[in-house]
Amino acid sequence: MSDKTPPAVKTTGSAGTAGSAGGSGGGEGRRPGRRAPLIIAVVAIAAAIGITAAVSSGGGDDKKADATTSGVTQITGGSDPDKAGTALDRPFAKPDLVLTDTQGKSFDLRERTKGKATLVYFGYTHCPDVCPMTMSNIAIARKQLPKADQDKLQVVFVTTDPERDTAAELGKWLPAAGDPSFIGLTGDFPAIQAGARSIGIGIDPATKDKNGNVVSMHGAQVIAFSPTTDQGYVLYGENTSSDDYAKDLPKLIKGETP
Repeated sequence: MSDKTPPAVKTTGSAGTAGSAGGSGGGEGRRPGRRAPLIIAVVAIAAAIGITAAVSSGGGDDKKADATTSGVTQITGGSDPDKAGTALDRPFAKPDLVLTDTQGKSFDLRERTKGKATLVYFGYTHCPDVCPMTMSNIAIARKQLPKADQDKLQVVFVTTDPERDTAAELGKWLPAAGDPSFIGLTGDFPAIQAGARSIGIGIDPATKDKNGNVVSMHGAQVIAFSPTTDQGYVLYGENTSSDDYAKDLPKLIKGETP
């Protein structure tokens, strides 16, 4: 068994728009989780953005990152090649975030989603592929649930680009990219970054390169939180398809492991 370290996705675009959100666009294709062996370590790491999370040290031996020094939490869990999600051996506490929703009102993530199956994703509205595709795939899957079960699922999109993603901007983008029921949150970047890191997702402020292009780095994983324990116990990669979510959602809303 060996540790795997999927990188944060890097996006570049013109100064007016952020570009591709890393990897290959689309959620209907490949699944990185299906290629990984039994242990997956999700550590969003990129030297270019100053996030240091060492996963190996000397002699070629892989070692787990120290979450205390790296600032990014390590995730480990069993990975079944026939399953889209990775069940985590050590579930995460829900991020302690109090941000602003699309109505401009304060939203306490822990309190407002308590007792509900919750999918949390960190991304941004200027992303042209991975972020909207992820929201779209989840929305398609949600609509396949019976109406009563749809109401038991909460999807939360937390912006990684709060400077541009205002409450109003999120309010316009989310219904089109995903579903009107999805909650969009914005706020102070340091608080958002800390919340993301608490569940193993590395993000960094958007910057501009020498050509004026926007460069953004963010993890593209979706974390599913149980309605019975309020802990994050299943992780989905950026290539999880709508069919994958449709298969798993009935179990997730019951707090079961897909």
